[in-house]
Amino acid sequence: MIPKSPCAPSKKEPTIALINIVFLMLIFFMIAGTLAPPLDQSVSLVRTTELEGREPPDTLVIRADGSLWLRGVPKASIADFLSTLEEEAKSTIRIVPDRDLPAKRLMIHTRNLRENGAERVLIVTERALQ
Repeated sequence: MIPKSPCAPSKKEPTIALINIVFLMLIFFMIAGTLAPPLDQSVSLVRTTELEGREPPDTLVIRADGSLWLRGVPKASIADFLSTLEEEAKSTIRIVPDRDLPAKRLMIHTRNLRENGAERVLIVTERALQ
């Protein structure tokens, strides 16, 4: 009689590892879901879709053609713009560039502001929240 050869051990599938990963994900989402309490149902949020966009005061508006505007009044140059500001307002300048303004022209205006005494130049942009 021929002795039976021992059976080769069957390969185990890595289901235990998969179960552990799914379990850890379940725990993570249960904890993450309870971090932020739900918004009170009696609160009505403010709607801002109908608001008219306006530039902040003392903000230089640069149109697509490169013209400079302050409070709806055209300015001939950066020096003309800076002459209308108070001394403490000159340290931080806010500019609102038109979307179609070439970046090269924006950088020229920014450099001119820095050369004429502006310590900080902030570019005001639109943040699209949908």
